[in-house]
Amino acid sequence: MLYLLCVSLVWAFSFGLIGSRLAGLDPSFVAMSRLAIALVCFVPMLRLGGTSWKDRGELMALGALQFGLMYVAYIQAFAHLPSHLVALFTITTPIYVIVANDLMERRFHRGFLLCALLSVAGASVIRFSVPTDDFWWGFGLVQLANLAFGTGQVWYRRFRQRRRNLLDRQIFAWPYLGGVLFAGLAFLISSGGGLPDVRTDQWWVLLYLGIVASGLGFFLWNKGATLVSPGVLAAFNNAVVPLAVLASLLVFGEAKGVAPAQAVRLVAGAAMIGTAILVGRTESRFMEPGVD
Repeated sequence: MLYLLCVSLVWAFSFGLIGSRLAGLDPSFVAMSRLAIALVCFVPMLRLGGTSWKDRGELMALGALQFGLMYVAYIQAFAHLPSHLVALFTITTPIYVIVANDLMERRFHRGFLLCALLSVAGASVIRFSVPTDDFWWGFGLVQLANLAFGTGQVWYRRFRQRRRNLLDRQIFAWPYLGGVLFAGLAFLISSGGGLPDVRTDQWWVLLYLGIVASGLGFFLWNKGATLVSPGVLAAFNNAVVPLAVLASLLVFGEAKGVAPAQAVRLVAGAAMIGTAILVGRTESRFMEPGVD
């Protein structure tokens, strides 16, 4: 759980950074750049031994889904919604985690579904006025990103359960490579290959997002996913929501302040999400232990 908590704190600031500092850049370029930076960070740790080409292909496909498709859709959503609403609309990710897990295991876990629903309920308490222009486009793009990210987490968890002999850091370059290839193809289609004009401060933001939020963040998140039950994993997918909304509103200036009623909703939503995580931990006692 510590891995997931640390990453949630880091990711809370990513929404505001993208919305305020990278506005106007091609979403596919942003996705490709930060994933390419993350890939460079993990290539030195890559070990070819112990993995077949089938394993590498599966990890690349996983990365194309969880990182490539997710990022392209997620970053595009910022063109239609302010960052605090992008963060808020990620509340459905736990549902996708639970559904993906149950479909892959071909069985139904009521306890895990309860965790997801309670987590979603907690995040939905945090609600703000929704703009009408482009709302459905933005909402739909976030849902596509949620589906890709949630399914990818469960997929990686199951892959590691099958291949317990592998070390996460020695194989994680393959998912990043898959993500880079997907985002790169999307960038070629959307731009024709022409590079955008990127300011110096935007390159610094991309470096931070690539090394910390994407590189270290995704690695620790997926590693954490192998160590907890699907119920805890689903709940933690919403732990970042109240933190991200607060960061976007207060740190990145999307509102001059938070009204007392909104502050109460943030506290109440965070408490419900915390409860969901505790329920998930209880449920995990009856599950097979995760990967060490």
